[in-house]
Amino acid sequence: MTARDTANPSKPLVLVVEDEAALATMLRYNLEKEGYRVAEAGDGEEALTMLAERKPDLVLLDWMLPSLSGIEICRQIRRKPATRELPIIMLTARGEEGDKIRGLNTGADDYLTKPFSLPELMARVRALLRRAQPVSQKGQIAWGDITMDLAAHRVARGGKAIHLGPTEFRLLQFFLQHPGTVFSREELLDAVWGPDIYVEPRTVDVHIRRLRKALNCDTETDIIRTVRAAGYALDNEDAA
Repeated sequence: MTARDTANPSKPLVLVVEDEAALATMLRYNLEKEGYRVAEAGDGEEALTMLAERKPDLVLLDWMLPSLSGIEICRQIRRKPATRELPIIMLTARGEEGDKIRGLNTGADDYLTKPFSLPELMARVRALLRRAQPVSQKGQIAWGDITMDLAAHRVARGGKAIHLGPTEFRLLQFFLQHPGTVFSREELLDAVWGPDIYVEPRTVDVHIRRLRKALNCDTETDIIRTVRAAGYALDNEDAA
């Protein structure tokens, strides 16, 4: 992915899997205009490679693609625990009811027939991303055996209170809001400390260690995954 794709990591990342260059460009323009980050894949193999490198927040998936069809990509996404809940909107020229049912049965969350209305597509993207957010109306985040009360500034794991400093609290909140996504030290600095504050990237390692120590208590499973030469992620595979 380019630097353009990874800027402002707090913004949702949409992976556009589309082999028609003009349509992919139009989708990128309109998604970025709405405030999303965008990554692009021109065929099925490239899409799976990008998904393995970094989990997006939503996938816009064309049905008819070189190398692998959108249907097969959808199946593979749903087979893997880390991407099983990833929102998918399928885009296709196949408008028959049977095709739509097949796409939805394969695991797509939504289905739009080409040519489609851009305002309608953007509305569906917003709706799917809202439903995918782990934050409840009460200002709480629940993930696996971890609960975070944003209003009371409290964290618990397995019902046991966890005491975190302000930075570790913000770091965990960011991870909980983006489970499974790998973030570099620089991206975490921008999202948690802020782009206007100068902190050494290695400072992130110190706070990751503190967060791990508080969450694990030497007995619990470590949920913070270190990805060599890439960064850190909240491991999504064992979440309930």
